[in-house]
Amino acid sequence: MFTPAFRTTIPRRAVTPLRTAATQAQKRPGNISDAFASLSGHELEPLSAEYADLKGRLIRGHEGAVRESWERLLRHLREEIPLIVELGSKVIPEIEFTDLDHAPEAFSSAFKKRGVAVVRGVVPEQQVLQQKEALKEYIRANPQTKAYPADDPQVFELYWSRVQLLARGHPNLLKTHRFLMSYWHSANPHTPLSTQHPISYADRLRIRRPGDAKFALGPHVDGGSVERWSEQGYGLGKVYDSIWKGKWEDFDPWEASCRLAVNADLHQGVGACSAFRMFQGWLSMSASGPFEGTLLVNPLFEKATAYYLLRPFFSPKRGAVAPPGAHAASATTSHAAAYLASDNWQLDATPSPWIQGATPGHGQELSHLLHPHLDVNKTMVHVPRVAPGDYVAWHCDTIHAVDKTHAGSSDSTVLYIPACPMTEDNAHYLVRQRDNFVAGTPSPDFGGGPGERAHVGRIKADDMMAWLGEEGCRAMGLKEWDSDAAGLTPAQRVTLDRANKILGFYD
Repeated sequence: MFTPAFRTTIPRRAVTPLRTAATQAQKRPGNISDAFASLSGHELEPLSAEYADLKGRLIRGHEGAVRESWERLLRHLREEIPLIVELGSKVIPEIEFTDLDHAPEAFSSAFKKRGVAVVRGVVPEQQVLQQKEALKEYIRANPQTKAYPADDPQVFELYWSRVQLLARGHPNLLKTHRFLMSYWHSANPHTPLSTQHPISYADRLRIRRPGDAKFALGPHVDGGSVERWSEQGYGLGKVYDSIWKGKWEDFDPWEASCRLAVNADLHQGVGACSAFRMFQGWLSMSASGPFEGTLLVNPLFEKATAYYLLRPFFSPKRGAVAPPGAHAASATTSHAAAYLASDNWQLDATPSPWIQGATPGHGQELSHLLHPHLDVNKTMVHVPRVAPGDYVAWHCDTIHAVDKTHAGSSDSTVLYIPACPMTEDNAHYLVRQRDNFVAGTPSPDFGGGPGERAHVGRIKADDMMAWLGEEGCRAMGLKEWDSDAAGLTPAQRVTLDRANKILGFYD
């Protein structure tokens, strides 16, 4: 709850609860390993019978079309994968921050096709390096900070350090988020959403040291796992309906209105996201490149999405299948052309309870064994070498991973900062996040506990205006949005008015 100082600027009022009751309570304590089966020691296994029934319902009446679409998809993958392998990191589009107002068409077309981008020079390099030293001092001053792994910390359960708050509210980063989110569109122009008013979403940070091999997070997708198939998850917005109907080519990953109804956290997973994040992203605080503890992405994008969604409906006629307990992140094998051939794969006559790589309460994981046609051993490409102050963003459907081993000679440090639009549900999330910030407890989507409540050097709410200014405070839900500003669309005005009410600025 707000401190008395904030009651003078933000009226107290009853706040409408989030749509999903499961996201109300603080989550159990945990760290990043709890978000993924491969890091937390859970074995992948068939799900309960209800998931077999679910799979049957999803494609009922469209079985023939789904089978034909699968064959078309495999053909497209066979054609495109060699290009990805040939280009490697060059397939990822890059743009200078100074060019955002006049983005080249080549960048825009590549970004929409690949779903990932590097924005160079978002924050001045020297400023970032100074902030990194301040961040390390904050960690040294607070040795009680939780991190993963406990014996050699790499990913820290920190959300409210001065450095993180300044980075999230930096005007250049907010401009970058507006630019990136402008590539989304809404089929309904009246959708209560504004990509031009990003909210500040508090996430963790990583300081990966040379030689680390413990934070070896394999190919995965955030934003839930079983939720992508569930009628009460992504099904609430019919996000993937064209895929279930055998028309994967009609799937538009940039359509935003269908995502507003989504529940991506049906099982209150630690680290599962209940806010609408259009992009995952991080701000680099180091100079790092391939094999130096950095990020890998799968630029097949919507084709890869269609594949991992359809994979649970098909089985090979001949050849090895994933044995019970095979780990998505660690299992590897080689596949002969005959095994991968479309005529070796059949639509299951009776749906099985397998959803390869999905575990309730954890992120979606992928592997060469479970998702053979994606050839993730080759199609996961490193992001290009980055410098301090560069920002890397990837679409919320994108498969991504981290280097298995940090083979570089210096730390690979990033601040995780996703790009989130203003929506009604995101405004509700801001209310909870704002209260957690004032209390010093972890951000709502993450593991609970005392967090930074007693941390030395933590910024308090009364100091935020001086540190972040109006724009940064609005993004944090600490200051009223200007819904009367010139140039707003009707939908944006409605969105900001509703957000202001939810945030308690007026009835």
